[in-house]
Amino acid sequence: MRGTLIWFNPAKRHGFIRTDEGERLLVEETGFEPGHLLGDRSRGTKLTFDRVEPSVDEPRAIHVTVVPLDPARRARTRRH
Repeated sequence: MRGTLIWFNPAKRHGFIRTDEGERLLVEETGFEPGHLLGDRSRGTKLTFDRVEPSVDEPRAIHVTVVPLDPARRARTRRH
């Protein structure tokens, strides 16, 4: 699945993701893949993840990774 980080609080070790379908999912620090853990100023970061629905709690995101940014395109140079 794909979505966007709503917020993540490193002190509380959890946050929320908004899926592209509009659902809000809990994400815990342990749900991030190694090297993809985000800080508290990461709102709006695009993510990929798997959705799981535990029998007791609300749905969660696991295997969370950051979607790499597309490299900026350069304008063509004009020849005069």
